[in-house]
Amino acid sequence: MIVARSKYLKQLDELAQAMDRLGEKTVADVTQAGLALAKGDAAAAEEVIAGEKQMRRLRAEIEEACLDIMLMQQPLVADDLRYVSGSFRLVSDLAHIDSKTRDVADLALAIPHGIAESIEEEVTRAAGKVAYMVKLALESFEESNRGKAEEVFTSDDEVDALYAKAESRIIELIRERDVDATHLPELLMAAKYFERMGDDAERVAKWTIFRITGTHDLKAHVEGEASA
Repeated sequence: MIVARSKYLKQLDELAQAMDRLGEKTVADVTQAGLALAKGDAAAAEEVIAGEKQMRRLRAEIEEACLDIMLMQQPLVADDLRYVSGSFRLVSDLAHIDSKTRDVADLALAIPHGIAESIEEEVTRAAGKVAYMVKLALESFEESNRGKAEEVFTSDDEVDALYAKAESRIIELIRERDVDATHLPELLMAAKYFERMGDDAERVAKWTIFRITGTHDLKAHVEGEASA
């Protein structure tokens, strides 16, 4: 029994470490994608693109670890079960974020920097905010910290506002006859990816609510807080 318990604790620790590695990679890729688009940093773009295999490997490692724990360590205590099952589900949200960073990197290599720099400030701020949201969302899940999760939800509004500002600027450029509009639709698409990454970071934070309450229904959580 002691041996089994020791193995179980070791599995949970290894899962937490793998989650940390995946989170660090996702945050780094968001940051690098921002540099690639806002600063025309081709090396940053190539680094993001080259990291796809590592992301797939980390995701597979975490999902396998979660399944092993759930199948071999029954019954799990409630909090551990929610941690493991939540980890299994949220890695897909992280993978969606990381996939979008590669889309941005591809676009950054195709869009001339002279065009992309028209929304440099918005992209830089959005990338920084999304990276922070991902980091905070994972911390909130690891710590079962409701306050940090709610900060992620609030921060998503800031990312939405930055995208709206970038969109307005790009539309202005499209309307200007003296500007080559060839790459502006692609630039708008790249900016939109950061807005979508913010939505994905919010989904990661929702798993904190699941870990705390046992439900993934954010609306019910908000209504419950209002009536408390």
